[in-house]
Amino acid sequence: MALEAAREERTTAEIAREYGVHANQVSAWKRQLLDGAVAVFESPADSRLDGEAVIKDLHAKIGELTVERDFLSRALKR
Repeated sequence: MALEAAREERTTAEIAREYGVHANQVSAWKRQLLDGAVAVFESPADSRLDGEAVIKDLHAKIGELTVERDFLSRALKR
């Protein structure tokens, strides 16, 4: 119903009458659908989580390279 309302090929009242629900409910579902659709394309939480994972991996790599550099530096001094 929400998708049908979003298409706007028929009025909300017509859709509500066909399915036997109140027009306000159809409007609410349409609004929820459209608000949720925006989240599919914006998804800042997922981007932030992915970014945090990348940062964590990079910090681990920095630590690994630092240990390697220090080890090699000590080995060359001998």
